[in-house]
Amino acid sequence: MRRDHAGFARHKVRPIAGGRDVRPLLAAAREAFLADDDAHVEEIARRAGVAVGTFYRHFETREALVAEVYRQEVAELCATPARLLAQHAPDEALRTFLLLLVEHAAVGRGMGEALDGIMATDSPVFDDARDEMARALDELLAAGVAAGLVRNGVEGRIVLRALGGICGMRAKGWKDDALHIATILYDGLRHDAAKPG
Repeated sequence: MRRDHAGFARHKVRPIAGGRDVRPLLAAAREAFLADDDAHVEEIARRAGVAVGTFYRHFETREALVAEVYRQEVAELCATPARLLAQHAPDEALRTFLLLLVEHAAVGRGMGEALDGIMATDSPVFDDARDEMARALDELLAAGVAAGLVRNGVEGRIVLRALGGICGMRAKGWKDDALHIATILYDGLRHDAAKPG
């Protein structure tokens, strides 16, 4: 089992033969899972415009593909703090990232049964994802504290846990509630921020 530069484990993904780009296959899989989280390999291959045999040259199992799609989603999400900090003040960058976390949760919900399939395996993809998202939050929180815009003493894992509670609910309207709670969290994180001296 190997890990990429973001620390995520990659499972049963075969090397890309002949320099072929696997990203169209991952994009097709993401679309298929969002449309039907029980999408079969044949449907994913059809959407990607490849033969089923090509699919299995890259991924040994459907679960390996699901894990890779989710890993890519998280890696893209957690690559955003640097860009956000370059474009916005640290507190606004934090607010934007909190809202992106809710959107990420919505994608995960759309892939519900597909993701359930890999929870029964020994894949560490979810633990890796939580660690990486917490580190991304830590980067944004530290920038906010340094600028005197965010209160000190709050860790990314705590913010992630607070937001994860509402995102994990299956009640109707959960996303609107989660966006509202993200705003409340953001306001609380700015309360009592110590101005740099």
